[in-house]
Amino acid sequence: MYELMKSAKILTAALSGCLALSIAWAPAASAADAAASTEAVQSSKTDIINEIMEYLEYYNVEGIDQDTLIRGAIDGMVSTLDDPYSQYFDQAEAADFGHAVDLEYVGIGVRLVYTPKELYIEEVMSGSPAEKAGLKRGDIILKINGVRVDDTAGDELAGASGTKVSLLIQRNGVSKSYSVTRSEITTTSVTSTIIGSKVAYIAINGFTQTADEEFSTALDKMRAAGMKSLVLDLRDNTGGYMDSAQNIAAKFMDAGIMMYTSDQSGVLTPVTITNGSKIGVPVVVLTNEYTASASEALTGALRDNKLATIVGTRSYGKARIQSLIPMSDGGELKLTTMKYLTPSKEDFNHIGLAPDIEIKGKTAQLITALQIAGLTGITASGDNHILDINGAAFAGNVGLIKQGDKVYASSRVLSALVESEVTWDTKNKKVLITTGAGKSSGFTLAAKEALYQDGETFIELGAFKKKFPLLTWSYNAAQNQLKLSVK
Repeated sequence: MYELMKSAKILTAALSGCLALSIAWAPAASAADAAASTEAVQSSKTDIINEIMEYLEYYNVEGIDQDTLIRGAIDGMVSTLDDPYSQYFDQAEAADFGHAVDLEYVGIGVRLVYTPKELYIEEVMSGSPAEKAGLKRGDIILKINGVRVDDTAGDELAGASGTKVSLLIQRNGVSKSYSVTRSEITTTSVTSTIIGSKVAYIAINGFTQTADEEFSTALDKMRAAGMKSLVLDLRDNTGGYMDSAQNIAAKFMDAGIMMYTSDQSGVLTPVTITNGSKIGVPVVVLTNEYTASASEALTGALRDNKLATIVGTRSYGKARIQSLIPMSDGGELKLTTMKYLTPSKEDFNHIGLAPDIEIKGKTAQLITALQIAGLTGITASGDNHILDINGAAFAGNVGLIKQGDKVYASSRVLSALVESEVTWDTKNKKVLITTGAGKSSGFTLAAKEALYQDGETFIELGAFKKKFPLLTWSYNAAQNQLKLSVK
């Protein structure tokens, strides 16, 4: 989760200010003596470090590798900050970190989902090795290179570019082996589509160095398609370059405060937008517990400037900014140099930003956001792995469970479709669906109107339709696909 500045200029300014302050307090006649004394003390401290290194290197019975010793000393210094976000990178690590922030890696181009029972593919990236090999959304991965997967599997999909990985896949109950050649992958920062009657959906997967340009292009495309409202999806976006987030915020407001920052002095300085443009349409922002860093800065800016409604769950809670400082050895020091607050001066570090409307579950969150954005007719289709909304592919699923002649769907998805709230009645072991008017309908486990599995609840669709007739549904047994619709 990163909030990065593209240069260390702000850090330099902060250090210069501290130096000027110390000199101003020193008597003029003794300034040279004070400087010499300070230099002597610093030299003495450095000498101690060098002295210890020499003793360890020359007299330790096991012998010492000097590079390892120096790296240990650097890591030790940084660790004393008790700051999980500050870190030293050597040249190779700095390159890897830069690739990670810009969503670049070597792999096969899939997004995986782990459940207590299985590992499956939620998304196959367009043009990726996985797509070329024939892998599809919803495929269950049984083995990787002949080894059965467990809840920690998946890292084996990464490796050197040009090498192959073998996968045993289960699709529609049939198992088949696939060989996929790994390659360099650059994940798109921004994706967009129009849903239904002019509701635009834009997802920002990370604030890369080009995310602001990609967002501008996507926004122009959505406007050309007749955008009347916007759902901005920041779920699972762990941050990136703050510059990109600020440039994107300028696409929503013509002028205003994006955030406040402060350095060691504790003085709050507003970060303002002066040459932006008004978005001009209602905006809904989606957040979850992995919405972090620059994503939270953008969320806070849109919320506090009353430009968006926030839907989902509380965000991660990282209100600190790091600078990337080049080192003489080609490495980089990622150092926390500032904290930031929202325009209303809320410091949410380790707390997160609370949504205006709290909804759990990926699919339920998306459906609710689309409804708030003005989408009136919604069709959600898929199974327990994949999801389509009005024909467009999204992350999530409808929670399909088939038992005998009964078909169940996620209670969260069903309650979202009928614009109601879902709760679990522990005492009576039943699911309660409560409408906005306050009317509650119960579905019990005893009558098999509901199921409880892996911490989630599901409702039998025949029973649900009797109490909520506006829902229509159909189940395709051959494809194991469920379609849920409301008008």
